[in-house]
Amino acid sequence: MTVLTYDRRTAPTALRLLAGSRAALRESERFEGAAERYATAHLAALRAAAAVLAARARPSDVRRRPTSAWVLLTSVAPELGEWAGYFAAGAEKRAAALAGLRTAVTAREADDLVRDAHTFLALVETTLGVLPDTLDRAG
Repeated sequence: MTVLTYDRRTAPTALRLLAGSRAALRESERFEGAAERYATAHLAALRAAAAVLAARARPSDVRRRPTSAWVLLTSVAPELGEWAGYFAAGAEKRAAALAGLRTAVTAREADDLVRDAHTFLALVETTLGVLPDTLDRAG
């Protein structure tokens, strides 16, 4: 069981998004198909990015015309800019995978994205001051 301890200033919405990101990552690991693994891992990363936006973005940060969460993430958390670029580059593959195109991604690409989404989520949790504590209830 994972319990999240956090800085009290972290928005409750951000914590819900982080929990959703963790759940999506667990789900991505259960899929056998590469397209499903890739799309779900990408969604997990998007939820982690949304958590940063929920915690840090101010109304003045949000532009009037629609923009990508990855673009907003770069402006709100520049230290995550390289990750934002990485996941933004995979958005088209995610869309193709969600559309059911089985050849959209390879098994290797899906495995790499699952791993990278885990790393990104851990970095986001650290950035927001959220520390996952694993409790051993067997003892």
